[in-house]
Amino acid sequence: MGALALFAIAGLHAWDRLQRDMAADPADQPGFALATRSRPAFAVSSLDPAEKSESYEIFRHPEGGRKDVFHWGAAGQKPIAALEIYRPGGEFDPSRPRTADLVARIAGEDAGELEAAGVVSSKFGTVALVRHAGRFDPAKSCLGFFKQFDDPPLEISGWSCQGATLPARRAAISCMLDRLTLLASGNEPRLAGLFAHAELKRSGCAAPTAIQADWVTGVENPRLRGAL
Repeated sequence: MGALALFAIAGLHAWDRLQRDMAADPADQPGFALATRSRPAFAVSSLDPAEKSESYEIFRHPEGGRKDVFHWGAAGQKPIAALEIYRPGGEFDPSRPRTADLVARIAGEDAGELEAAGVVSSKFGTVALVRHAGRFDPAKSCLGFFKQFDDPPLEISGWSCQGATLPARRAAISCMLDRLTLLASGNEPRLAGLFAHAELKRSGCAAPTAIQADWVTGVENPRLRGAL
């Protein structure tokens, strides 16, 4: 229990840093521009047969940074989920708070305060979740997520409003990450190794009812430190 509490506190501290950077779209960030000629490096199989990927855009920075951004949703409607894979380049400043581009714009809303919302398991390991503070209505509690890797430098973040309940939305995020695959690593063998290793841990997409709820992953998570 003590180890789990320390893990939760560490996750809260990481999210405390995340919410400080409320940048908008990658295209609005200094130096990042839409790269229409870049080839897709990632793919995500359909989240739901009735839904399709609304867009897949690639943004590049002159100093080497790259952001691959997915959005899902019905045509003409707001996206129900988003996923961003950020590979930092020379523009990355470790002294600045980690970016939370998509997490800060969960469902296109103002960021406000964020609070911990438990964790989910994925082929990339345990992923911390957040939601806007004070929203306990499942119909309004979209979930954000963030996963950082040091070797290779990589950040995976996003949000999901898919599902009618919080357990269903946790399951949707876990499934989204499990279905994320690498198409091309370029000259980054460590990136290829990361995804190859992750594939060995792929568990498939379980039904929401099959997800075990405990004091960390359950719907009623303890508010260890309140809002972030």
